[in-house]
Formats: sequence, structure tokens, C-alpha cells
Amino acid sequence: MPGPGKRHVRSKPTRSSASRNGATGGGGATDRSIPRGMETFYHDIDRREDWRDIVAFLCEYFDIPDMSRRSGLKKIHHRFAEIYNKLSEAFDEAARVQNDRVMGGVVGIWAKMSVDALLRNKLFRAGFIKKMLPVLDIPSTRIVGLQAFATVTHHGGMEVRAEIAKHTTIFMRMMKENPDDAITNELAVTIIAHATGAVINEEHIDAATRRLIDMSEFLRLLVIAMKQPDAKYSMINHAVLFLLSAAHHFHKEMLANNDIVLFLVACLRSTDLSIRCAGMASLLRLNSPASEDDHRSFDPRNLVASVSRRAPDELSEVMMDYGFPHCETVGTLNASRDYTKAMMGVAQDHDLYKLGRTVAQIILSTEFSVSQGAYEVHNERTGRRELMDIGLGFKMWADALPIAATTLRSKGSRSDLDYADILEIKYNIMNARIPKAIEIAQRGIARNPEVAYFYYAIGLGADRSAGLRAVKKGLKAKQTTPFVRNYLLWRATEHAGDLGVTKLANARVGEQDWSEGIALLMSSLEDAKTFISVAPPDARHMGSILNWYIVLTMAIKGPDLSLTLHELDDAFRKLEISRIAAEWIGHPPKRTQLRLTREMVVSKYVNAVKEWGDFIIRLDKMNDEPERLLEKLASRADDYLQAWLDNHPIEDEDGNDSATSTNGAGNEGHDHDHGHSCGEDHSARRKKNNLSHVDLYRCSHCGNPSAVLRKCGGCGKTRLVCFLSSARSRKLKHARCVFRYCDSACQKAHWSEHKAACKAAMAAQNASPSSPVEKKSSSSTTTTSPNQSAVLQIEAAPSTPSSLDESIKKLALKKLD
Repeated sequence: MPGPGKRHVRSKPTRSSASRNGATGGGGATDRSIPRGMETFYHDIDRREDWRDIVAFLCEYFDIPDMSRRSGLKKIHHRFAEIYNKLSEAFDEAARVQNDRVMGGVVGIWAKMSVDALLRNKLFRAGFIKKMLPVLDIPSTRIVGLQAFATVTHHGGMEVRAEIAKHTTIFMRMMKENPDDAITNELAVTIIAHATGAVINEEHIDAATRRLIDMSEFLRLLVIAMKQPDAKYSMINHAVLFLLSAAHHFHKEMLANNDIVLFLVACLRSTDLSIRCAGMASLLRLNSPASEDDHRSFDPRNLVASVSRRAPDELSEVMMDYGFPHCETVGTLNASRDYTKAMMGVAQDHDLYKLGRTVAQIILSTEFSVSQGAYEVHNERTGRRELMDIGLGFKMWADALPIAATTLRSKGSRSDLDYADILEIKYNIMNARIPKAIEIAQRGIARNPEVAYFYYAIGLGADRSAGLRAVKKGLKAKQTTPFVRNYLLWRATEHAGDLGVTKLANARVGEQDWSEGIALLMSSLEDAKTFISVAPPDARHMGSILNWYIVLTMAIKGPDLSLTLHELDDAFRKLEISRIAAEWIGHPPKRTQLRLTREMVVSKYVNAVKEWGDFIIRLDKMNDEPERLLEKLASRADDYLQAWLDNHPIEDEDGNDSATSTNGAGNEGHDHDHGHSCGEDHSARRKKNNLSHVDLYRCSHCGNPSAVLRKCGGCGKTRLVCFLSSARSRKLKHARCVFRYCDSACQKAHWSEHKAACKAAMAAQNASPSSPVEKKSSSSTTTTSPNQSAVLQIEAAPSTPSSLDESIKKLALKKLD
């Protein structure tokens, strides 16, 4: 393998710079003779055993401060011009006399300086990238150069990455010329993932950006590199994340490469949840451009015409088993009939109060409850039908809603006010004024938080996080209907699924976003299961939910599923019934993004496992028993500078490792656009596959998954006991049982369930300043585990005065308010 090796001083070089690039060229030895007085310098360089020794020698020779200490970096900042000029002149002179060791050593120093974001920017403005490129074409310095670029892009800002991305063809050429070199492939893919991946991951890119990379050729090279028997985990991880970035704008090239598509499908068999989710997210992105939106208009006449035909036998049987009167199609027809009857009635009795209450209840029964009807009369003179004014201030039926709402408000009862809000919300939704509908809903929640329809309206908003939080609360509201409940479940599934896939695809190992992403996917899957179990078989969103259920099950369960996917047979049967129902009522299923993704995954699953299954197994073994690049390079330090670049922590003045270590999740200035950290601890990677801590990121009341939940202000401060009063806490099995809430509204709603544990915990805190274990051991000879002792401490807590209930409640809510 290439490395600095041991050489004698080349006082009379025999090759020119051009010849190193594969061309024949001349130039006399006189032009490249070593200047007088420098023979000793080059002789000392040639005596160095490895790249680290070379770098150490150059640092000492040029009086470069210790870059492993903050004080050293500060000195470099102050002396930047002086130090850079020394290194630049040494590099240029070494290039002139063709001393590869000095060139590689200087590049290594620049790479190390780039760990500091401000120094990196100074180097960038000084033009160090242009200087570094030539070392890639020198066999002995190719690896050092690639390592330097990998380090720079790892810590680089967007401007630096965009500049390096302009040279993507050079890194691709390194892969093409060295297809069997695992280190070259790993570093080249890492650089392209960092630099080019960040550039093409923007929402919009121009033609010039697309030309930065021949995507079809890179995908071909990537497949070759990944199929090498000694392919590294780091390279494959970066490849997966690059494919996620590329899928947005290069879907045609990726779909044309069947190996890449099969690889992404095979990722769903990995034991690593990050690989599975990144693979699924890539497949979703690939199918986005060809997908259709699932919009559906409603015309009661068309629905009547459709259902006048006999339902297919298999659908009719399922609907009868569910209860024909409770099916969505029947409910919609009944609501349309009742709405028409109500509008005809008000034309006769002019009772807007009665109309308002009736229509509000119809709205709560089905999605398409209010149609755009009107009072019409036949004009005998023109022969046309014209709108008729019946003296109530409206001609179009939908315009009656705000007028009826005003009448309801004039009555002033609580139910009347709720109905008035429901009418106005529906009216604004029909007129595509969603922000106004949300505003009304929020006012309604402030008055009566138990009306689920108010949360339905907020779930329509563009903010998925706010929408998810609202619908999860709505599912706990007491005043609901089957239609509203099913709609909230559908929204909860969609919002949590979208947010979860996005977070996991972009989260870095060890960050809170990762755990929150897992919680979101688990929440989405739970709500999908509930929807499938309670919603009618002809529900409009049944197909979408089933697609989510299948995709999420494959992403979450991964290799636990069989190759035949027989565990999903029931879901596939229900999906077929949903298709038949949709076609029966005249609305065939759209080619949605989820449907296309599900069809692609299922159709290619067996072939993907056949083509890439062994590879995925080997990948998982590398993950579980990491053979890190650094460990392999330790015995070959003469070849690579990686040990110095990637595993040399910067220490504080007291000798402790600082957050600027170049290897870890705490990298200062490491703003990955492609996803996970690169020098991650594999113990953290194994830890992240554990789903047992998911509930720590779920609201104890509504179950909303979030990383910004707040602990109960009462028992959350005690840290003495393990709360076991609810099923959710019991599932945690003593894993940091703490009650967390979205806000004070959730905590107040949950107080009746939580107050016993909260009171006991605070009483235990007040009764015993010592630990629960110590307290128990002093009063009993029974031997218990620490967790058991904590529970017994709660049970043995003395009763508290009734006044303590209210004081604890106020204290518990104080933190959230």
C-alpha cells in the first residue's frame, strides 16, 4: 500500500510533476535542485518513520503551537498569517523538488487546523483547497490527501463543502482507478457524501449543481465499492445517507440502477434501525415525483349513482360483518339526506337556531356532510334555473353556517357556543381558510377542551408538529364521534410517520432527535393499528393507513419479519378490500407516494434479499463487532495519518478532553447536512436500537411523542422513586419513570390518575432525606432490590392531610405554567 516509506534525498529528481500525473515531461534537474542549506531539512524528513512523525517534525520545525490544546489553537489564530505562509512556502518548494513527504505532511497539518471552524475559514480564504488537490495524484500521498479532504468536509461549513463538491469528478476518479482499495473507496465516498451530498440535498438545485456529479457513473462505482469483501461500515453508512440526499433530485438515475433500488429495499433487513429508516426514507423520496395527491371531491349525486350498483360480494360481506349502518358510505349518504332535509326545513320555518344545532351534529358525523347546494327556481322567461332568496340572508346553503352560528351564540349556552364554533370552523374549511378555522378552534379549546372536533381543525394545518400535538390531545377528548376519532387517528398516523422518518433520516447518533424519531414511528404504528381495528372497511383513509402500517412495520421490525412477509397477510387482504370499496364508490385509489413505495418494497423484497442479504448480514456484524478504521490503521501508521487526524482529542488546559475532539458526537462545528456523525461510538450505535426507552418521550396524558416534554413540577423533582401507577409507567420497567407532559392542560387532565403517585413521591421526599434503600433497611429486615425498595417506600409513605392534595397539585403545575 502507498505510504511515505524510506527514501534518500532526491538531489537530482528523475521525474517531473507532469510525469506523476501519467504524462511524460521534462524539465531539468537544475529547476528542481534542493536549495543550499535545505539538504539537512529534507534528510531529516526522510528519516521519519511514518506520517505522524513527519507532521510532528514539521510542527516543531515551523514552531507551530500544540493543536491538541485550546491555548495552542488560540496562538495559531493570532499567528495565522505567519504560520500559513511558512507552510505554504514549504509546500510549494516541496512540490518543486518533488518531495512528497513534505507535501503530505503540510496537508496533514492543514487538515488538523480545519477542525477549528474559524481556522478552516481562514485556510479556505487563503486557497488551501487548490493546493491540496495535487497530492491526490501522487501515489504515496493519495491516502493522506483523501484523509485531509475527509476531515475538512467533516468539519466544513456549507461554503467549503460547495467548493470541494466542484471537484467531485476527482474523487470519483480515485474510486475508478483503485476499485479494490477499501481505504480509498471509504474516504472518497465519505468526501462525496459530506460535500456533494450537502449541496444536492437543498430543496432546489440548478443545472450547474446537477453537473457537479455524473450520478449514474457514481452509483455504478458505489455498487462496486460496496460489494468489495473488505468494504467498511463507515463507507456504507455514508453511502446510505448520500443516497437519501440524492433521491430528492436524482430519482431518475437511481431508479434506473436496479442494484441501488434493491440495496435500499434490502436495508430494511438490517438490524440497525438507522439503516432501515434511511433506506425507507430514500425509497419514499424516490417515489415522490411520480406520486399523486389523495384529494377527493364530493358530489352526493355521484355517490348515490355509485352505490346504486350492488357492492361486490367480498366487500358486501365485510361491510355486513362490520355493521352496514356504521359503514362510511352509508353514513355519508345519511348525512347528505339529513342535511338536505334540514335546509328544506329552514326554508319553511325560518328557525336558524334549530338549523344550527342540526347541521353541527351532521358535521360531526362524516367528512362530506355539507354540500354546496342552493335554493333554485325555474325562470319561465329565460328557461334557466336561478338562485332564490328566501329572506334568511343566504342563497347558497353553505352560507347559512355562519348565520346560524350567530344565532346560536345569541343563546349563550355552552353547547350552543360549541356548535357555533363547529359551524364556523366547517365554513372556513370549505372555503380553504384553514388559518381562520384553526383560530376559531383554539378559542373553542380555551373554553371547552373536551370537544374533539376543535383538535380536528388544528390537525388540518401545515405545521405537522402542531398538528400532531393537537390530534393526540383530541384523541383524549371526551366529546367525540366515530368519524372525528377516526380522522384524528389518520392524522396522527400521517403526522407522526412523516416526522419520524424525517428525524431519523437526519438525526445524529446520541442526539435527542434520534430517540424522538423512534417514539414518533412507534406512535404512528400504534395509531395505524387502532385505526385499522376500529374504522369501517370502506373508510376513505383505510388504504393510506394500511400503506403506513405495512411500511412502518417493515421499517421497525426489520429482520424479525419473514421473507414471505406472511405476518402482513391480513393487512394485504384489508388493503384489497379497501381498493374494491374505493372503486365501487367511483374513487379508485390514487398513486400516492406511500402506495408506490409499498408496492416497490413488496415486489422487490425477495430479490433484494437474494442480491444483498449476505451483504446486510455482514454489515450488521461490522456494526455489532466494530472493526474500526483506526484500529486497522494502528499497525500501519507508516501509511496513514488517520490516527492523528481522527483520534487526537483536544484537551482543555487541565488536561481533560474537550468538546472539540475530532472523534465523537460533540464535534465543534460539525454541522452535517447528510445525517449521522461519522466518527460515532459504536456502543452508541448499538444502544440506539433499543426501543425500551420510547415512552420517555411520550406525554403521560395524550401520548404525544416529543423531546421537549416537561416533567411534573412536583414528583419530577424528587428522583427518589419509580412511579408505577399507570400502565405506561409499568411498561418502562423502572427505566427512569418520570411523568412528562406537553403542557399544563395535559397535566391537569391527567391529574386524577397521577395525583396518588405524585402525593406519595413528595411525601416520601419530605419524610426521608436519606435514600429509599437506606430508609427501608433501617425499618425492615426484608431484603429488596433498589427498585423494589423505592416502590415499598411509596407504599409505606404516611398518609398526608387533605390540604396537601391541592398544595401538591399547585406545586406540580407551577413548573408547566
